[in-house]
Amino acid sequence: MVTDKISGNHFTNFLGIEINSIDAGNIEATLILEPHHMQQMDFIHGGVTATMADVVMGFAAFTLVKKGNGVVTVDLKVSYMNPGIGPLLYAKGFVTKAGQRLFFCESELYSRLPDRDILIAKATSIMSMVTPEEIKR
Repeated sequence: MVTDKISGNHFTNFLGIEINSIDAGNIEATLILEPHHMQQMDFIHGGVTATMADVVMGFAAFTLVKKGNGVVTVDLKVSYMNPGIGPLLYAKGFVTKAGQRLFFCESELYSRLPDRDILIAKATSIMSMVTPEEIKR
């Protein structure tokens, strides 16, 4: 179910985000960085970082909803800590509290270098479960 939802996410596919690990309430993903992911100083563009955070948190929440329901972002906050450099962006997203409708999530994003990982951002979000009826509106 989760892999079907991921493969149907056009923007995620367009960017090249790959989901590497799926567990209930936890997702890990990577992005091989290309020139179009970078800003003018050759750092990972902040929008790419924010999108990656949103994706891993959203899919982490999605692993906990009943089949047929979806998840949308209600709130997203990204704190940028270091410039994103290197060939690979790694992200992990997890649900810190799951309610009946709202999911509180966190993520950590790293520049993955051959000899180390550099924490470049942390993010928090609130995801809301949506029903098929709400999706059709």
